[in-house]
Amino acid sequence: MGRVTDLDSFAALLGPEGQTLLAALRDYDPAQELAVASRLRRDHPAELVSAALGQARLRQRAVAKFGAEDAYRMYFTPHGVEQSTRASVGAYRAARMKALGVRSVADLCSGIGGDAIALARAGISVLAVDRDPLTAETVRANAEALGLADLIEVRCADVAEIDTSPYDAVFVDPARRGGRGRIFDPEAYSPPLSWAIEAARKAPRAALKIAPGIPHEAVPEEAEAEWISDGGDVKEAVLWFGTEPGARRATLLPSGTTLTGRGLPDPAVRPVGRYLYEPDGAVIRAHLVAEVAEELDGGLIDETIAYVTADEPRETPYASAYEITDELPFNLKKLKALLREREVGVLTVKKRGSAVEPEEIRRKVKPKGPNSATVLLTRVAGAPTMLIGRPVHKP
Repeated sequence: MGRVTDLDSFAALLGPEGQTLLAALRDYDPAQELAVASRLRRDHPAELVSAALGQARLRQRAVAKFGAEDAYRMYFTPHGVEQSTRASVGAYRAARMKALGVRSVADLCSGIGGDAIALARAGISVLAVDRDPLTAETVRANAEALGLADLIEVRCADVAEIDTSPYDAVFVDPARRGGRGRIFDPEAYSPPLSWAIEAARKAPRAALKIAPGIPHEAVPEEAEAEWISDGGDVKEAVLWFGTEPGARRATLLPSGTTLTGRGLPDPAVRPVGRYLYEPDGAVIRAHLVAEVAEELDGGLIDETIAYVTADEPRETPYASAYEITDELPFNLKKLKALLREREVGVLTVKKRGSAVEPEEIRRKVKPKGPNSATVLLTRVAGAPTMLIGRPVHKP
């Protein structure tokens, strides 16, 4: 029930009756879908009701990526919601393109148009290409709905057939999901990463959106690799061509703060100090923990663990800080006794390099009391360890 299945259903959604249904379904409860569908089918065609319900659900899911104002005006496909770029990330990338002097972009594998929208809002003209007819119509509808049709040209075609020479830059976002879910082999992307790299090499500038888990050895020498997090969650990696060959960068949104690699050696391992720093995921993915450790005058607690320890508190946008009060060998009975003694009822459990799940710890220690604490399950010099402390809040 409630699926947009073909072009006719989608076209009907764009008509007056479809628009009336979508407006009525803006705040509907999916748990009540059967009752809502039955009621609406008394006055509207069943296929149109089904399509509208599907679109309404997709819009609700899309709010997390696009915000309510845009999501409830836009149109989506199920794959499009899953694979589209978060609006904040798209806006950041579009601003960077603009700063590089880019005025026109060939957006290959445009999906439902998230990046095309961000580029157009930055004043860049876009050719949005997707080989799926329904997806292409979705991009066209989104450009119209957001008042960007003058800047976004939509073409339903195979990206391999597109001449990108008239454009200042190429953007490629290969499909990384298939019928069985997420695809991890870059050569199994659609199109393959190797094809996207060749397309990028032919353009004055290019950006390729890739999974953040890409091995560093798979990054071409002439590319800059940038890992992007938003609100502490790593969202994607981008290979830039025509910028800084060989550079490694971590960018943290919403601030836009960027850390660039300097080729530092791995930090030394040292005893746990008074402060522990957990680098942002983008910093870790970009292999820039050494740069953060140098900034903090710190070292690693274990050569395989991305926790930095130091004796003095220092402000950094690239890591979360904890003041450590206790360092104990892993032992649940001791942890339970300590938390009971300190009347800890609000317990945050984090882990890195430990097989124990945080929920298991909470269930077994049964925290109770007015106080709070953070337990970090990790390894220190190879030994399973519990570090207990509290977050150091940034001003």
